[in-house]
Order: sequence, then structure tokens, then C-alpha cells
Amino acid sequence: MEKQIIKLDINNQIHEVAVTPMDLLVDVIRKQIGLTGTKKGCGQGDCGACTVIIDGKAQLGCLKLAIACEGKKITTIEGIANPETGELHPLQQSFLDHGAVQCGFCTPGMILSTKALLDSNPNPTENEIKHALEGNTCRCTGYILILEAIESYVKAQSEGEV
Repeated sequence: MEKQIIKLDINNQIHEVAVTPMDLLVDVIRKQIGLTGTKKGCGQGDCGACTVIIDGKAQLGCLKLAIACEGKKITTIEGIANPETGELHPLQQSFLDHGAVQCGFCTPGMILSTKALLDSNPNPTENEIKHALEGNTCRCTGYILILEAIESYVKAQSEGEV
């Protein structure tokens, strides 16, 4: 299959990549751009490990063709930390502080799904949080620590602590 050059805006940086019409966004992010925080889990859209934020919405990178993402703003887990200091985003820090990371494979997708929710709804209910995370599978935590980390972050944010 013939490749063509496209430009992807990932974490506020433009990347020129050669892709075929069938190349998946998750593969381009990991293999060509080298951002390995985006995980390739099931490859079928069931686990959420490949979640990225595209134009403000949590999307599954294993179901998105890279070529369809040209002209869109893509954020990976690497893109939410402070680019100048490398300091973690307070949501990432909350996951660490609450032990909501365990093996860590699902963590980037969980955090990005949560961030997309909080960017549009800074004070969600527990049910809204659960709904936002429905597409993300974790086999280690039982989700309790994840919910605690998110709720703690939401509370700190509403109190102006972050």
C-alpha cells in the first residue's frame, strides 16, 4: 500500500509522518512518533488502553485511522504534564498519591478519559465519572482507588488547591 505524508498535531507539536490509509493512530503514535504512554491493548476498542484526547473528546486510538486525524488536535498522556518542568498534571499526581496505578497499563487511558470528562464537566457526580470510564478496563485495582483519586482531584480543584 502506498504511503503518504500527513501532519499530526500531537501534544501541540506538528509531526510529519508517512502512513498508509489503513495505519491506526495508536501504532503511529507509538512506533513513528515514539510516545509509548499510549498503550495498545486489545486492538478492538474494548479495553481503553489506547485512549487519547482528540479535539477535546476521549477517543480510542486503536479504532482511529491516523489519516483521519490530520488537522485534529491530539493529546496523549505525555501531553498533559508540564512541558517545561516535566511536573505531572495534578490528575496524574492524584492517581499516584492514591495508589490508583498498580501495574500502570490502563492508567494513561483512565487519566485521559477522566481529563476529557473534567475539561467539559469540572464537577462530575460519581455516576458521571463511572460513565466516562466505562470503556476503560483495569484488572488490578477494582476501580475503587481510581474513583478515589478522581474524586480527590475534583475536590481539590473545586477548593482551588490545584
